[in-house]
Order: sequence, then C-alpha cells, then structure tokens
Amino acid sequence: MIYISKIRNNRPLVGRTSYPYNIPSIINLEELKFRKEVTFIIGENGSGKSTLVEAIAINAGFNPEGGSRNFNFSTQDSHSALFEDIQLIRTANRNKDGFFLRAESFYNVATAVDEYIVQDSYGGSLHERSHGESFLALLHHRLNGKGLYIFDEPESALSIISQLNMLTRIRQLVEKSSQFIIATHSPILMAYPDADIYQVSAEGINLVAYEDTEQYRLTKYFMNNRTKMLSELGIDL
Repeated sequence: MIYISKIRNNRPLVGRTSYPYNIPSIINLEELKFRKEVTFIIGENGSGKSTLVEAIAINAGFNPEGGSRNFNFSTQDSHSALFEDIQLIRTANRNKDGFFLRAESFYNVATAVDEYIVQDSYGGSLHERSHGESFLALLHHRLNGKGLYIFDEPESALSIISQLNMLTRIRQLVEKSSQFIIATHSPILMAYPDADIYQVSAEGINLVAYEDTEQYRLTKYFMNNRTKMLSELGIDL
C-alpha cells in the first residue's frame, strides 16, 4: 500500500543558499516519487539522506525525535528547517498506524515509552533490553500494519542476523498494507526484493539498481579480496 506517493520541494531555487537547502542533493530537488511499498534512501555521511527522511517524517506528523504521531516530548531540537518547505503528496489511502524510528534519538523514545506509554504495546520496557533487542521489540510488538513507517539508519543497533530478522518483518508488514521509507547504509536491508533505491549524492537523488550501489559493490569486493584490500589500506595480515 502506498500512502505517500511523492514529495515536492516548494522552496524557490533562489532561496536555496544556506543549510540545509544548499546541500548538493537537496538544492536541485524538485520532486521525488515513491512508487513501491519499500523505498531506500542511501548515501555517504553528510549527503543529506537523513535530513531528507527527517523532513518527510515531520511533515507526516511524527515527533522529530521519533515515535508515533502521539509522541510530543522534546529533548533537544536537532532537526533542520527543511520540513518547512517539503510538501507530501498523499494517495487516497490513509494509514492507520505509523512510526518514525530515528536511531540517534531512539534512547529518548525508549525513555518516553517507559514513562508515559503502555509498555505492553512494545513487549515490555525498551530500556530493559539491549539496543538491538529494543529495535526488534518495536518491530514485532508495536508495528501492526496498515502503517507508514519511516526509519533512519535502523541497522545501527542490529547484528547481521537481526537485520535478516528485520527483512522478514518488513515483508510481513508490507503484506499487511504498509509502506516503508528507510535511510540506510546496510547492503543487507537494501536487498529487499523489488524495492526502489534512491542514491543521494552531490549529483542529486537518482534511482539505482541494487548491484550498482557502492554498499553492495564494496562489500562484495572486500569479501572476495580481503587480503588485497587490507594491504591497500596499509593493514597487512
């Protein structure tokens, strides 16, 4: 199910002279389409992918630090002003569930859950689990389907096995009429079948095939040429 079909950058081009509007990937952004139930936004650190995903989430009504639409706590404002100029184009479908998982502020969300929210909805206290276990508890207990789920680097706390677990859970929720927009560095997550992958770079934001992503190519090269690559890095075995 598609709930957000596209976004538009309504800020005039002449006004894109300061951060975050002058980020190379943002300055020429006019419109971005979401055609699939799962969309990945990838790119190097500082490329603007998290800034873009954050702006989408805030426009969708989520707390800037993460959580569902009814989370209204604020620990420290760290989001950019980009959301003020991003317009969401929704479909006729309306999501009944939703969540913004922002890895860097997930501790604050877990604290809010423990203090204010019914813990049973999350399978118990999130703080009484490891970081990765709390992510998986959220995926399996809190997300119910018919939802819009926006994730920013969810792999940061997950082992490889847990990332495979996450892939399975994404498929289950997609089958329950959900849409995912995920910023990630993980070649495991972005292997999800038939997903759109947008590469964010100084050249702009462009669709890319999985096998053409830097994450896939470098990981494959390293695994097949470990000794050679370590030597090239000055790390001899």
